[in-house]
Amino acid sequence: MRYSGFKVFAEGLGGNKGWKPAWREPEPRPDYDVIIIGGGGHGLSTAYYLAKNHGITNVAVLEKGYLGGGNVGRNTTIVRANYFLPGNQEFYSHSLKLWEGLEGELNYNVMHSQRGLINLFHSDGQRDAFARRGNAMINQGDDAELLDREGVRRHLPYLDFEQTRFPIYGGLLHRRGGTARHDAVAWGYARGADRRGVDLIQNCEVTGIDIENGRVTGVQTTRGAIRAKKVGIVVAGRSGQVAAMAGMRLPIESHILQAFVTEGLKPVIDHVVSFGMGHFYISQSDKGGLVFGGDLDFYASYAARGNLPMVEHVMEAGMTLMPMIGKAKVLRSWGGIMDMSPDGSPIIDKTHVDGLFIDCGWNYGGFKAVPASGWCMAHLMATGESHEVARRFRLDRFATGHLLDEEGTGSQHNLH
Repeated sequence: MRYSGFKVFAEGLGGNKGWKPAWREPEPRPDYDVIIIGGGGHGLSTAYYLAKNHGITNVAVLEKGYLGGGNVGRNTTIVRANYFLPGNQEFYSHSLKLWEGLEGELNYNVMHSQRGLINLFHSDGQRDAFARRGNAMINQGDDAELLDREGVRRHLPYLDFEQTRFPIYGGLLHRRGGTARHDAVAWGYARGADRRGVDLIQNCEVTGIDIENGRVTGVQTTRGAIRAKKVGIVVAGRSGQVAAMAGMRLPIESHILQAFVTEGLKPVIDHVVSFGMGHFYISQSDKGGLVFGGDLDFYASYAARGNLPMVEHVMEAGMTLMPMIGKAKVLRSWGGIMDMSPDGSPIIDKTHVDGLFIDCGWNYGGFKAVPASGWCMAHLMATGESHEVARRFRLDRFATGHLLDEEGTGSQHNLH
């Protein structure tokens, strides 16, 4: 079924009785060409591009819960391509281009809104750093504009420009940045993959990975054994646990990142705004809620909830940047389990087991990377070679020293 304005209108007149399920609920078959472990954004996009770009449709996506129930539905929805280092730059630039055509590609409204992203700076040193980043973005082929204080005020008049502790010197504007509806992205890729013959199997937890003579042969699940020639591990914060089933110890730590949403308010925040003197970022959803977040909780955990000190820290940063936020009532908060790598950049690579592939280490960059991650993982699994925009996301870089330390904070996972 193709969605269209006419279809919505016609169904409204007919009592909405003609809609069909967006995807099938198949039983797992005994064997597949490819198994993708993980039914989040990255896993679903990998399955979609395997089918669309490479004609590989005998694919199963195995999800232990429900599709989109993990990090893809637990984030602050920001989409951007404002990275600095070669390796990250071209990858996220590719991802943003895919975002810009995604709704037409999937025939699904993912509510991609290029409202613009403004990173604030608060000192001469920060201004120089953002000027350098902006020049790197432009050289890559993306957009960037350096705003002075008055330029920021024209876009964001509601900020506290009079504070003396963290004065606003200006900001870096990335007009093509913005937001998208997180769960709609998962649903769109799920529907697209299903229409191309991919089996999406929910409530199917992988409990083991079968390996014979150094080659993967399938997986064990709560719904029985399933054979496959190739298996991809795409499970975000659970990457270390699933990789351990194949005898691997990944350079990954799992940390909690909290996010918050307020009651619905009249439109006031047109952009995505990032505070330069505290890890705080905010935007306003189409329903009116202010969606914001901050830093990690700084301790390793698999619990999808956070601690109160970090809640207080995020609220303090928001009040410092825009005191008016103190009048908004927080409706809910949630935590995503982040797979943090030692250099803050992802891993898309083969493993030491023939036919076993890994896609992990997304840190803060997971949601914005969904299209390109799936595109590159599908390319790797189909051809055996890394896609040109993901060649530096090698697993062995932590042994060779060819790191992509985007933030320059060293090899401590929780600092990324």
